[in-house]
Amino acid sequence: MTASQTFTARRLAAAALSAAALVGAAALPAAANGAEPRGPQVEISKVQYDAPGHGSRSNRSLNEEWVQITNSGRESVNLDDWTLSNRQGRVYTFHHLRLNGHSTVRVHTGVGRDTYRDVYQDRRNFVWDDRKDTATLRNDHRRVVDTISWDARHHGDDGRGHDGRGHGDDHGRGPGHGHR
Repeated sequence: MTASQTFTARRLAAAALSAAALVGAAALPAAANGAEPRGPQVEISKVQYDAPGHGSRSNRSLNEEWVQITNSGRESVNLDDWTLSNRQGRVYTFHHLRLNGHSTVRVHTGVGRDTYRDVYQDRRNFVWDDRKDTATLRNDHRRVVDTISWDARHHGDDGRGHDGRGHGDDHGRGPGHGHR
């Protein structure tokens, strides 16, 4: 092989390696470059802690108090044995519920028939304090997945500093009806 042929062979090999590196980088999944979160993204997406109306403790009024859990990922998540609790230690445990990707379930305080969109704690008293409380979602390994706190003095402050995730004042209705 002449020096010219060796030089040409090296240039071709370098070009081939460069092309392979570019193709490999383009083939990486979107999650690897930060464009899309990996795996399921389960969070407390909204809280209705102050049921509209006069707070009569009727089942209808109890069911107008709820916490919304959203899976914003593509993969479904088995919520069996996950828990939702308040600051005072009242705990609801999920049973036999799979939350599909891009889906939401509401956890109502009162009595009702569970579906894939609505589940019920079957309680006879309100769970969430209108003035100040924290909702904590834990997985089946008891690890905190998400929390939201509110303080009526701050009208919807969710304890996250309004980080742009769409939480802000949507978590509840603020102070009001005095049913606690």
